[in-house]
Amino acid sequence: MYKVTSFMDSMISPVPIRIVDLKVDKSKLNLKSLTLTNIGHLPGRTLQRTGATFQKWALVYITGGKGSYRVNHGLKHNVGPGSLFWFYPGAVFDYGPDDHGYWDEYYFNIEGERLNEWLEHWPLRPGAVSQAGTDDALQNKIDRIFMLMESGAPANVDRASLLLESLLYEFIWSADRIPENGKSQHMIQILEDISNSLLQPVDAAKIARRHHISVSTLRRNVCEYTGYPFNEYIHRLKTAEAKNILLNTDLTVKEIADTLGYKDVFYFSRLFKKYVGLAPNVFRKQQI
Repeated sequence: MYKVTSFMDSMISPVPIRIVDLKVDKSKLNLKSLTLTNIGHLPGRTLQRTGATFQKWALVYITGGKGSYRVNHGLKHNVGPGSLFWFYPGAVFDYGPDDHGYWDEYYFNIEGERLNEWLEHWPLRPGAVSQAGTDDALQNKIDRIFMLMESGAPANVDRASLLLESLLYEFIWSADRIPENGKSQHMIQILEDISNSLLQPVDAAKIARRHHISVSTLRRNVCEYTGYPFNEYIHRLKTAEAKNILLNTDLTVKEIADTLGYKDVFYFSRLFKKYVGLAPNVFRKQQI
């Protein structure tokens, strides 16, 4: 069966992390060409690693926070919400959240011949960071993978592996929607600017002026790039930051609302519940 572990490791994160290791005999699996050997969720990760090496392939998906990723001492890639990258044998990796920062990480260790097919025919781009975005559909698939893995049934192991392949396909499709050209690089700078402005009311006009575009162009490009209208994108980013603050501080909900630029704590609470499904205080209590 599968061993489910949720524990504190202050070296990695100040909040509980979740690990699922494969313990079932592989001979009981019907899907021989693709196996998830280990998966994990590291919310609020603060650990940085340098000179790391890996014996197996792993897919890493970041849903919050920011940092960097570098392979073989080459170009340092920025990492943020929606970023997707790989670990693999034969390379050296430096990666992790920014100093005094964090990121929310999901990882999936993979083995099997199916991986060779992906490498040959799919645009995986090992060594680079892709922007797959974040949305409820992707998160739902990740949650289902964890549920299947935790069940301990061999048939569900197969289902989890196939669901990961489907998830990867969606990641690649999402990344391919965003061409790597001058416009996308400009948008990355704009989104980084927005992310750095979360601890205050976000002023679209000021952001547009800083990047020498009109407000209407800013709103249209943010919507095209992220899939969300400008205001909703801001609220989602602030909600993700609020989750991190709730888990890592003792600030009251009103103090968190003020920190994030919401003067009306009831409005902030309604937004939080809309995007998380729970009121802020309930979310905090359930994570303790």
